[in-house]
Amino acid sequence: MELKLYKYQGAGNDFLIADNRDGSIVLSPEQIASICDRRYGVGADGLMLLENCEGYDFRMVYYNSDGSGGMMCGNGGRCIVAFAADRGIRSFGFIAADGPHYAEILSDDGVEKTVRLQMKDVQICRHYDRLTGVVVPSDGYFLDTGTRHFVRIVGSLEDYDIVSEGREIRYKAVELQPVGANVNFVEPSENFIKVRTYEKGVEDETYACGTGIVASCIAAYNAGVQPYAENDGVIAYDVMAKRDRLKVSFVPSSDVVAENVYLTGPAVFVAEISLKLNII
Repeated sequence: MELKLYKYQGAGNDFLIADNRDGSIVLSPEQIASICDRRYGVGADGLMLLENCEGYDFRMVYYNSDGSGGMMCGNGGRCIVAFAADRGIRSFGFIAADGPHYAEILSDDGVEKTVRLQMKDVQICRHYDRLTGVVVPSDGYFLDTGTRHFVRIVGSLEDYDIVSEGREIRYKAVELQPVGANVNFVEPSENFIKVRTYEKGVEDETYACGTGIVASCIAAYNAGVQPYAENDGVIAYDVMAKRDRLKVSFVPSSDVVAENVYLTGPAVFVAEISLKLNII
């Protein structure tokens, strides 16, 4: 069997996407992990299937590179919107693991699109001690932005040991087990915030994490980091990931932590791939 895959990247977070609107593609976690392996497979941070969904334009089914699923991916969400547009879909209301999302394409040069993606309202942002589970105001923040995140505000991010610190928090923090969480490190700068992320499921630092960037901006706001724009109650942050710029906007709320949450950034077509399934 031949599997047609399309590779996209959003701020360096790369994904393999397949059109499964006919329902013919069924992959095991082991197959997904094999396909995403950067040495013996095609290589990607995750794999997505675009599927039909009654009442919506499509369904986004997302898997980490280890084959695990059941969560939202912000960069993946922008990339699957770009993929849907390249398949001729013209409106972008879709269902993901965390519920409905809506998106619009702000620019398109034929290869790179700028996608504005509505994220879920954020219900939780609490101070959290990473090792004891005690709620404290000093160590970091726990949020769920469609995926579970721990955010720590640091200095000298360029020299920070993202992988070692990320693994310690991801595996040892009491409240984060057994599911775990992605771990984000944030450094405020003059005109933007810098964010680097250790992703569970990839078990390494990735070039960007969309839900993590959203979590980082909301945590930064709650920590008193000044936003770079505020208009009619809408808070906006410019974000520098490993190499690319993104933007997050949201409205702080007394009912929930943040509503009207949007993530804006690039979604770039990279390659079309034909894969023989008998090799995995």
